[in-house]
Amino acid sequence: MNDVLNTEERRELPDSIFGLPERREYPMPDAAHVRAAEAYFRYCPEDLKPKLARAILRFAKEYGVDVESPTVLSYAQQ
Repeated sequence: MNDVLNTEERRELPDSIFGLPERREYPMPDAAHVRAAEAYFRYCPEDLKPKLARAILRFAKEYGVDVESPTVLSYAQQ
């Protein structure tokens, strides 16, 4: 998968591949998208940040990505 998903590719992804599946936001089908989710974490609504942070860490572990953001790590503990 490349770094950019077109509309059709995004539509075909299962809900389980999204950081926020109920909103189908922050898709993480590969390592590049996990890094993108970490980079765009600040745009997530405040009340959903703990859930997204935990999802980022889960997918990061799956794809072998080191999460460096202290903000993401902090929210994941909430």
